[in-house]
Amino acid sequence: MTRPLLTAPTLPQAIGNGINALAATHLQVDIAAYPGMDEGDLIELFWNNCFAASRRVTAGRIGAVTHLRVPESFVLNGPARVHYQVMQVGHAPARSAVTRVRVKTLYPGGQPSPLYLDENQNLAPVGLPDTIRRYGVNAGQGRRGIPLTIEPYLNMASGDAITLRWGDVRLDLPKVQAREVGQAVQVWVPSTVILEGGDDCRLEVTYCILDRVGNNSLWAPARTLRIAAGAPSRPAGSALIYQPRTLGSPCEPG
Repeated sequence: MTRPLLTAPTLPQAIGNGINALAATHLQVDIAAYPGMDEGDLIELFWNNCFAASRRVTAGRIGAVTHLRVPESFVLNGPARVHYQVMQVGHAPARSAVTRVRVKTLYPGGQPSPLYLDENQNLAPVGLPDTIRRYGVNAGQGRRGIPLTIEPYLNMASGDAITLRWGDVRLDLPKVQAREVGQAVQVWVPSTVILEGGDDCRLEVTYCILDRVGNNSLWAPARTLRIAAGAPSRPAGSALIYQPRTLGSPCEPG
């Protein structure tokens, strides 16, 4: 007689249904207590149908969650199927339902160099019209807003969220759609952002990317602009954040 499937394992470090590069280095799988759990049971974990880890149940762990570590060498970029089986004396092996996850260990913009603690040299600086790069932003442009471009980057994917930093002001752009992957991102910097940023002879403009499983790019090399839009100077240390994300601000170095 076939034994009923056990509860599927869970991966507490997953964001949505995905595992990012950081989680892949120390990935944990949780297995809930199951009916008939007993001392001496052997729990075996399988990653893509390959044996990955095991643990024998001790008297003090009956009725508790079992934690198993997946070797980093197993956690490769792409889809994965995770299940376990329980071996009990006098019984046929009992198998669990499968948990499906997607592993994404490729950083948007490529792996940042350890030589640059808060900057990703793989990303291109923002693109701006020649007149603005040469002469900066004047009052008329400040009232209208200005265009800028973010070039396609390594490992660009749907669901990527880009944050533009204009001086100390941040603007969260709409998430990248599937049809936009591989295309330049066209951005209109509104007058509200320019005025909030204030006039500055060397205002820095940059951006960072957060993908849908939590990998972040660090900041792109900054483009320095002269801003003479008649905007009030901003008090030191103040900032305005537009459309804050539920994951916080992971593009900050730290």
